[in-house]
Order: sequence, then C-alpha cells, then structure tokens
Amino acid sequence: MISALTPAAAAELIPDGASLMVGGFMGVGTPERLIDALVARGPRDLTIIANDSALPGRGIGKLVSAGMVGRLVTSHIGLNHETQEKMLAGEIAVDLVPQGTLIERIRAGGAGLGGVLTPTGLGTEVAEGKRVIEIEGRSFLLELPLRADFALIDAAQADYVGNLAFTLTAQNFNPIIALAAATVLAEPESVVPVGVIPPDMVKTPGVLVDHLVTH
Repeated sequence: MISALTPAAAAELIPDGASLMVGGFMGVGTPERLIDALVARGPRDLTIIANDSALPGRGIGKLVSAGMVGRLVTSHIGLNHETQEKMLAGEIAVDLVPQGTLIERIRAGGAGLGGVLTPTGLGTEVAEGKRVIEIEGRSFLLELPLRADFALIDAAQADYVGNLAFTLTAQNFNPIIALAAATVLAEPESVVPVGVIPPDMVKTPGVLVDHLVTH
C-alpha cells in the first residue's frame, strides 16, 4: 500500500531551497491543501517549475505572496501582478519559457533524454546563450531537460496503490511532471479501491507516486 500523509506531514518533507514542479493551469489542477500547508510551514528560496503562477491568493500565487519563491520557471505570469512586481523588484528570478517548450523539457527530464530540439524562440531573447543545431538545413535550439526534487500534483481520483486519474485541464501538466521529479506528492479529491478507476483512465501509474496527500 502506498503511504498516505496529511498535508502538514507532506509539507514537512520539503526543505528550504527545494525545486518543485507544480501542476495546474491558473490553479486548476493545483493541490490547494498541500499549497496551504506549505505556506503554513514556510520553506524559503524555492524554485517553482510550472505553467504559470496562478493569481494572488490561489495556487502558486499563495507561495509568491508569502515570499517563498526564489526562482520561477514558467510560460507566463500575466494574471498575477504580484509575480510581476516581485520580478521587477528583483525579488524573484523569472525564466519565461514558451509553453510547448516548457512541457517538452519536463517530458525530456522524465524520459531521461538529453534535451529537446525546437525552432521555437530562434531569433529572439529565448535563444540567448543556447546552442543552435543544424539538421538537414533547418536550425533548432537545444533546450535542456528539466527535473525537480518534488512534484506536487492534484488528481480527481487515486486508488489504494496510487494510480491516478485526472479531469479536464488538470491533465495538461500533472501526468508529465509526475515523471520528472524525485518525489511525487499527489493530492486526490477521492481515494477509491483498486479497480474502480478503469485502466484506460489511469494517466499516472502508482509506481510513480510516492505519497498520497489526504485530509
């Protein structure tokens, strides 16, 4: 049986300076109970790798508001004015990565690949300091893989051995970041017996999940 932790116990696993991949699109698919417990505990200088920083008071935005984020690797920060203000003030280092490139770098990290070749960003600031590789007359940027110490993910359902099912946009990042972190903390909305989740609905197999975060 996979271990079950309270949000507070799960938050205790995360030290200062840890790197976290956090699922969610503007907070949809973000493990809110775990985020709240993390804010209460207060580790500092976290590196957050995620699609966005949500909004003030929601999801990753809570970590930003609490001053816990030292670096953010993300595709956009447009809906969180606090992230923008902290970036301009030099309080948070923000690496803006095209969304498709971001998820492919995470996928490469999870699959053990050496990187991703993409034409996205050629001729822009995105390309600064990166290798350009020519293949059959076309130019590509070499984007390096991303991994993290922890993945914090939200799931619609988990079973007793940690198989996870997701719904709607929660499927976009959560299953991929589960591949690319040393420790996976999954917060399901419900936990069901093995067999309740149809096999073709399992997007993250339990072998990848270290702990279920329960009430």
